[in-house]
Amino acid sequence: LVEEGNEVSIGQTVATLSSQKEAKQPSAPPAEKTPMREVQKLKGTDQAAKEPSAVKPPAPPSVEPTEAAAPAPPIKALPPAVTPGVPAGRKGRIERVPMTGIRQRTAERLVQAKSAAAYLTTFNEIDMQKVMEIRTHYKTDFQKEHGIKIGFTSFFVKACCLGLKEFPDLNAQVDGHEIIYNHFYDIGVAISIERGLLVPVIRDADKLHFAEIETAIADLAKRAQEKKLGPDELTGGTFTITNGGVFGSLLSTPIPAYPQSAILGMHAIKKRPVVIDDQITIRPMMYVALTYDHRIIDGRQAVSFLVRIKEYIEDPDKLLLEL
Repeated sequence: LVEEGNEVSIGQTVATLSSQKEAKQPSAPPAEKTPMREVQKLKGTDQAAKEPSAVKPPAPPSVEPTEAAAPAPPIKALPPAVTPGVPAGRKGRIERVPMTGIRQRTAERLVQAKSAAAYLTTFNEIDMQKVMEIRTHYKTDFQKEHGIKIGFTSFFVKACCLGLKEFPDLNAQVDGHEIIYNHFYDIGVAISIERGLLVPVIRDADKLHFAEIETAIADLAKRAQEKKLGPDELTGGTFTITNGGVFGSLLSTPIPAYPQSAILGMHAIKKRPVVIDDQITIRPMMYVALTYDHRIIDGRQAVSFLVRIKEYIEDPDKLLLEL
């Protein structure tokens, strides 16, 4: 009833359907490709483009052609965006606390370390029997002479200084396309305080005797708790030792203090059955972990260094005599 391309008003009859089966369906008129037709399509006023194709079966007789199409349901508004990190419906039960300066710097350095270096960790275990015997035998005399107790970290500082001289790559660092070899041994010792983690540095630790190392560790730990450490005492280390064992950690993979290339992780001492001279016996054992920058330190060097630390700690007489 209406020519293709003509505009019609709402409710106007545009076609009449026959209910007879033998009624012949009109063939679809050829599609117009005139510029006016294209404009009508873009504007949405091309009624012919909205009609069903002639090749499709006719609509069921029960459908009135003059019925207006039902209006589309309204589009629901999208829910407000949820704040990242805040569970939905829990906003009244969270608390936002700004990071402390120490925590911010620690976070920045850890992210920098993980993105700038290629870290790998190797492990070993150490029999602490002889070191514990020395502490038990000499603790009273040592404290009377030096005013401090004998700890475990001082043994590892001494052992690491000797090991780093044998394996200098672990005391080096990457600077662009160059490797900087440090011919001094400034050992950082991680100390946990209420505000976070500090790593004060023992300067020229290789030149200190055992008692001097123990005294330096005790002094740095005390002043760290009292917030009396200077900035120069917290920077410039060449190697770091951390002891998660004081909190009960059995094993971990510590991250080096970038740009340092390696860090030694001490852990809790636990009695375990071990085989010595083909006999099963109970010994105080400690797992140790060495995380290193694989860009400049090969696995052979890292494993050999950790084995050397094990040998020094298991034979402390040789360690203290620096043999």
